[in-house]
Amino acid sequence: MTQFDERNITMMMDLYEMTMANGYFENGDTEELVSFDVFYRNNPDGGGFSIFAGLEQIVEYIENLHFAEDDVEYFRSLGLFSDKFLEFLKTYRFRGDVDAFPEGTIMYPGEPILTVTAPLIDAQIVETAILAQVNHQSLVATKTRRIVKAAQGRGVSDFGARRAHNMDAAVYGARAAFIGGVGSTATVLAGKQFNIPVSGTMAHSWVMYYEDEYTAFKKYAEIYPNAALFLVDTYDVMKSGVPNAIRVAKEVLEPMGKRLIGVRLDSGDLAYLSKHVRKMLDDAGLTDCKIVASNSLDEYTIGSILNQGGCIDSFGVGERLITAKSDPVFGAVYKMCEIQINGKKIPKIKISETVEKITNPGRKKVYRIYDEQGQAIADLLTRADETVDLSKPYRYVDPEKPWKNRFFENCTAKELQQPVIRGGKRVNDPVSLQEIKDFVVRQLKDEIWEEEQRFENPHKHYLDMSPAFYELKMELLAKMQES
Repeated sequence: MTQFDERNITMMMDLYEMTMANGYFENGDTEELVSFDVFYRNNPDGGGFSIFAGLEQIVEYIENLHFAEDDVEYFRSLGLFSDKFLEFLKTYRFRGDVDAFPEGTIMYPGEPILTVTAPLIDAQIVETAILAQVNHQSLVATKTRRIVKAAQGRGVSDFGARRAHNMDAAVYGARAAFIGGVGSTATVLAGKQFNIPVSGTMAHSWVMYYEDEYTAFKKYAEIYPNAALFLVDTYDVMKSGVPNAIRVAKEVLEPMGKRLIGVRLDSGDLAYLSKHVRKMLDDAGLTDCKIVASNSLDEYTIGSILNQGGCIDSFGVGERLITAKSDPVFGAVYKMCEIQINGKKIPKIKISETVEKITNPGRKKVYRIYDEQGQAIADLLTRADETVDLSKPYRYVDPEKPWKNRFFENCTAKELQQPVIRGGKRVNDPVSLQEIKDFVVRQLKDEIWEEEQRFENPHKHYLDMSPAFYELKMELLAKMQES
């Protein structure tokens, strides 16, 4: 089941997409092809990379794009659109192509992670939906990866649903968090829809409902003897929570041949408490009992807890993961890069007084360049009609230092953009979420420099250009100056 079996979200767009589409229709500009690139300008949190996520939902959206009768009538009520255009919408289906990085690709600022090539109207009306998916899921996946790295191999679970910005943000945030590296989610719908392992036990209300903490733990253990994990900070962790958990472990679980799975700390000084809780559990012979921590965690608080010797086995991370609280805007944009008129391809460039907002023109290829050890040393932009030959030294241009003569030597290259949609239909089978997650791990382990993965002052991954592409960009900038 997809998100579209129960609702049609074609109308998830900005109004200007439809006013422009109507204008193009009225002017007869309905068949000429254009290309738009999706790219972003900065990694969140000053990081060294980001993770591309949300592609599957983009494909589902485009394949199912259609305007229902009530959609058309709503547009009619606005008094902005011609009757012929509204009739056109009744049978509309997306007719274009999409090329994109594989979902889960480690990506960097400035490179086209997804390109739409389609008739002008088609390319225009998908903008908002594409950006919404890329910006949200890539942001959460990237934030999650930082949190998982800080946990240093300990388990991390997504606890963020109730702090997400709405229900969709919770569900698709959980999907993105799984891509980023969490082992499970507390969000049941995400577990069902995306086959993500689910986790969760009790809230403070369970403990507060019963006459005392011991009774609450006892009743829970009797119902879930194979999954007894108690929340021990409802009243007092050291004086009642942990002692009652130990008592239930001894008096209820062990006679059943079961073990106490764990205890959870959800407040207080987690580093301090976890060390004392660990000692209490070990002294009671519960050395296999795990300690889970939650409560406004992120990569910095987790790193601090572990640096202080905190005895935490896994973390439940909520609001700061699902909202990417420290840097909550990803900032991907959708910019025209080429138009085709009477079969002639014309590259387009947007200029700005802000250098980083000047776009890269034309259809292009993106290559990841690897050294002899298989480490990714740079990405390379070329014109779409170029072939990169690395069997001999390959001259490239560093756009920040174009006067330097630089070469890739003894390197290999992989083209990153791949066909995703042709003529409005997907061309490859969906990839499982686990495969996407494993792809992220494999890249970070085998290809991406550890220096790019550090939190403070990460190494910059260079985005270089072929001489022909750099020359094209400079020519267009010079023409714009003359006009």
